[in-house]
Amino acid sequence: MKKFFIGLSLLLLVLVLIIAGFAMYIQFTGIPKYPVEKIDLKVQSTAQRVARGRKLVNMLCADCHYDQQTHSLTGKRMLDLPHSFGTAYSANITQHPVKGIGNWTDGQIAWFLRTGIKPTGEYVPPYMVKLNDLSDEDMASMIAFLRSNDALVAAKDVDSVPCRPSFLVKFLSHVAFLPLPYPKAPIAHPDLKDEVKYGKYTALSVAKCYECHSADFKTNVALFPERSKGFMGGGNAMNDANGNTVYSANITPDTETGIGRWTEAQFARALRQGFRPDNTVIRYPMVLYPDLSNQEIHDLYSYFKTVPVIHHQVPPSTGVVMSDANASIGKKLYYNYSCDTCHGTTGNGSCDLTGSNKDYPDDKQLKGYIQNASNYFPDSKMPTWEGVIKEEEYGPLISYVRSLSAGKK
Repeated sequence: MKKFFIGLSLLLLVLVLIIAGFAMYIQFTGIPKYPVEKIDLKVQSTAQRVARGRKLVNMLCADCHYDQQTHSLTGKRMLDLPHSFGTAYSANITQHPVKGIGNWTDGQIAWFLRTGIKPTGEYVPPYMVKLNDLSDEDMASMIAFLRSNDALVAAKDVDSVPCRPSFLVKFLSHVAFLPLPYPKAPIAHPDLKDEVKYGKYTALSVAKCYECHSADFKTNVALFPERSKGFMGGGNAMNDANGNTVYSANITPDTETGIGRWTEAQFARALRQGFRPDNTVIRYPMVLYPDLSNQEIHDLYSYFKTVPVIHHQVPPSTGVVMSDANASIGKKLYYNYSCDTCHGTTGNGSCDLTGSNKDYPDDKQLKGYIQNASNYFPDSKMPTWEGVIKEEEYGPLISYVRSLSAGKK
């Protein structure tokens, strides 16, 4: 019996040493590197491709890579990642030859966007959406835009900030967050006449709705999205600009906990303007899609009606509770309307409003921008507050916004 316990103790010690060694290996090696395949691709640029590519880049890349200070895709901190993933920054993807992707070939861009592997072999874990099943035509359009003379991608001499992944991300990058395979066969563009099929393509292959709206990033199945745990049933915990927990919505057609009772017009308003049917704002990190055409909205709506129903009441998201009785009316409105979820408590969160005094010196201008920012910037993804904020509330709210901008030159 004594020998048995000695043997068991030795076995446990060996197991502990193996686990400790593996943990040290992961901690010090970090995110794995992978071989890079040379892709023979040369994209022919056309006006149609550039226009489609701008739309796709605005939908898929700009929310993470657009920096309000440089007014281009030079990268910024990604505030919406789960705390357990560490700290991440998006990279400079302008045409700068050293600090951006100006020297990348078309094949290298396609390889990276589909697999997540840079030309250096470095792998980008779940910080970046992998477009493994995007059609070849849409991939060509994205590349054509990234090569265009648009100001968003013009070369900018800005360094990319290194990410600081957590141990969890390092571990999962060895066992679960793996590169996606580069397609072995051409990927045809879906038939525009098949509204459900095209809606499914837009939802799963372009917008990747399931990645946020399924149960958890860690249980998503990239190659077979519909096998993801809680597919489109919501509840995935993410962060707003203040680090508060925001749970993704249930967007299955369940009539009680999902969007089963939404009309197509209500669905369109939610995607383009950022409001649910009850006029509550859809909080960051959900982004708006003002670029979607009426047909694309219709196709998406048609597809979501076919998604398997999941009855799942998503937990309430956390946020700042304005309990300060001495707070100004404007400050209370700022938090009541969840402005802080995008702009932060200081006005400079995922979107910076601290330059409003300079950009909109006249209150009428600032009010107009708050009401409908797309009238000023067609690409804006700020919710359309016209008809939601009461007329008598604009004065106090504008005063508080200007206080956040005080001292900013």
